[in-house]
Amino acid sequence: MEVKLSRLIAPSFYALHEDLRRQGHTHYWLSGGRGSTKSSFVSLEIVLGLMRDAERGVMSNAVVFRRYGSTLQESVYSQLCWAVDALGVSRLWKKSVSPMRLVYLPTGQRVLFRGVDDESKVKSIKVPRGWVKYVWYEEVNEFEGPGKIRSVNQSALRGGSEYAAFYTFNPPQAAANWCNREVLNERPDRVVHHSTYLTVPKDWLGEQFLIEAEHLKAVRPEAYAHEYLGEVTGTGGEVFCNLQLRSISDAEIAAFDHIRCGLDWGYASDPLHFAKCCYDRTRRTLYLFCEIHQVRLSNRAAAEKIRPLAGSCVITCDSAEPKSIAEMKDYGLRVRGARKGPDSVDYGVKFLQDLERIVIDPARCPDTAREFAGYELERDREGNFKAGFPDKENHSIDAVRYALEDDMTRGGIRILK
Repeated sequence: MEVKLSRLIAPSFYALHEDLRRQGHTHYWLSGGRGSTKSSFVSLEIVLGLMRDAERGVMSNAVVFRRYGSTLQESVYSQLCWAVDALGVSRLWKKSVSPMRLVYLPTGQRVLFRGVDDESKVKSIKVPRGWVKYVWYEEVNEFEGPGKIRSVNQSALRGGSEYAAFYTFNPPQAAANWCNREVLNERPDRVVHHSTYLTVPKDWLGEQFLIEAEHLKAVRPEAYAHEYLGEVTGTGGEVFCNLQLRSISDAEIAAFDHIRCGLDWGYASDPLHFAKCCYDRTRRTLYLFCEIHQVRLSNRAAAEKIRPLAGSCVITCDSAEPKSIAEMKDYGLRVRGARKGPDSVDYGVKFLQDLERIVIDPARCPDTAREFAGYELERDREGNFKAGFPDKENHSIDAVRYALEDDMTRGGIRILK
């Protein structure tokens, strides 16, 4: 089977196409701005790969994922149908919406489509012959994080001898977003590829696309850089610009000597959050290396989880729950309520902002990393930033503020809420 690359695949993807033919890697992370044709490339490679495998007797199959099942038909399903048509092999494929799938008629190989919002459909992936060799996460930045991707891969990628997993996304503005961080992690079986519309033949994009791109470039260059070039420009609303997300080794933790613990109570659907950290006053650096983040956790169950982590450390808790504090004492924990003061939340967040750095281990503290990295100022209808810090998705931030009560003072008065 021969395909003219110049007719279907943009030049920036030629080397990647050859890498796939050689089965050079397993994981392919493709980022890019509007019009970069990364999704077109992946759809072509999946169809080509399945047909090429069939020629050598390999019974491969594919599964395409979006975060929400309701988005499948209008996006990735249509994209795969386009690939089949563009390759001129429509007669060899059966397309159906209910159930949503493509079937390669000569062998029965399949392309399945799943939304990960329905766990049962992810766990029940089955193909009549062979195994799932290809998976594609479209708009992977919409997924909850690397833990979700890892869980889905564990369900889908098994039973075979070779695999190719694609992850496509437009880089989010915030540098601390999990996707932007993920592509910085080096792995020998991973390729990270970035593309833009500038390497795509102009007649593929159309005159109006280019007019819109040039207009945005002239009037809002930063928006152009993000939307069309796929650059990580920052939102401008990040509260913590002093974050450092990296691994904290066991050796580092063993050397920590100023350990602090804080606890934010959970309410109904809000999670309880326990934080354990080390504050290096000399270097003005905070290290966050241990967390519990869980909903519907009773005080008794929470105490059982916290006890081996906190040890003899005093845990500073939200003082709004005196009964819970009393219970925790009964369960053998050293706890106390945080002292309140005026403007305590604002002062506490500003204290954290003013630190030289906040080091978070995203493997040990995924929810802490997510909340700190995603904590941004809110905007009003006109797009201007609102005054004050938002009171949502900040459970870990609250717990850390409580933990640092003795380190944050103003005029001799402790100011934590």
